[in-house]
Amino acid sequence: MTNIKTEKTQPVKENVIRKHKPLGKGDRVFYTVATIIVLLLTLIILLPMINVVSASFSSSASVNAGKVVLFPVEPTLRNYQTILGYKSVWVGYRNTILYTVVGTFLNVVLTLMCAYPLSQRRFSGRKFFSILFFVPMIFSGGMIPDYILMRDLRLLNTPWAMIIPGAISIYNMIVTRTFIQNSIPESLAEAARIDGCSPARYFFDFVLPLSKAIIAVIAMYYAVAHWNDYFNAFIYLNKRDLYPLQLFLREILVNSQFDASVMTDPEAARQMQGLAQTLKYVVIVVATLPLMCIYPFVQKYFVKGVMIGSIKE
Repeated sequence: MTNIKTEKTQPVKENVIRKHKPLGKGDRVFYTVATIIVLLLTLIILLPMINVVSASFSSSASVNAGKVVLFPVEPTLRNYQTILGYKSVWVGYRNTILYTVVGTFLNVVLTLMCAYPLSQRRFSGRKFFSILFFVPMIFSGGMIPDYILMRDLRLLNTPWAMIIPGAISIYNMIVTRTFIQNSIPESLAEAARIDGCSPARYFFDFVLPLSKAIIAVIAMYYAVAHWNDYFNAFIYLNKRDLYPLQLFLREILVNSQFDASVMTDPEAARQMQGLAQTLKYVVIVVATLPLMCIYPFVQKYFVKGVMIGSIKE
């Protein structure tokens, strides 16, 4: 009985030894250099973010004097109270969340509906429709034809003016198509057909669950684009009740600017200048915080989704 246990545990010990095999000199140098580069890039990205957040919680005088580096100086919530005190900010948040949620859902649905058929080699019109989708990536009508089209469709000054244009990204569709084509074997579809599975059921029961990674990636791409979109609002919207958050924040920044030469009190001019500088940092935090809170939940899918979806045959 003892011999049997020894024979069973010996391969396990050998596997453990193989797993903990020491790295060679070249590997150690490579990992050391790679670690240093990653740390430097992390600092380059992280330090400005910390500075912006710290400045948003600092007093206007400290920001104007350049005292804020990594930690808030004379911490205060007055800056956020000033921004969040505008009713228009909450209207903008409501509209932007609506545009982002509805637009992202529509984007993902249309992208999957286009990507899945084009990923099937037995689809007879695959080459024709691929070329049909690729052409708009190079050629476009321009701003004026787009505006005329939106006017004729009666979409001006409606929420759909922020959702319908750009309802599908050809680049995201190509990445999704390549992901489905390379990660889901055709043998799975053939086995499903033999068992009597309909194409619609195969798509919902097999393709979608196996495509969670790429769905999370393209959903994040679309959500960021909708959240930051302000140009379409400039062109297609005249009603303030439909403005996204970015337009309202722009108005706040513009209204905070002033001509110091018309002010007779130097101290008041310095305070106003400091307030205008501080509001810029607060606007950055208010505009980016929601997406920064969502990103960690989908970050784990990015490497798998983008890397597999970017490999072409």
